[in-house]
Amino acid sequence: MVKVTVCIGSCCHTKGSGRVVERLQHLIAQAQLKDKVDLAGKFCMGTCEKGVCVTVDDQFFSVTPETVRDFFEREIQPKAV
Repeated sequence: MVKVTVCIGSCCHTKGSGRVVERLQHLIAQAQLKDKVDLAGKFCMGTCEKGVCVTVDDQFFSVTPETVRDFFEREIQPKAV
């Protein structure tokens, strides 16, 4: 199971965390990986200087709503297949 956590704190919220979550939910469902990816939210993860803070198995990434698809294909999908 791949653990993906998206920051939903106020700073990341203003940078689009809601849209990041929605797009990740859609991509996970589209790839039929709901049983292999655990998607969760967490308040302030402390590293929101560039974009929305997202962790994949405890590794930090900065993601924007525009980069979600590339991020998913590069960092999440290969680990879940």
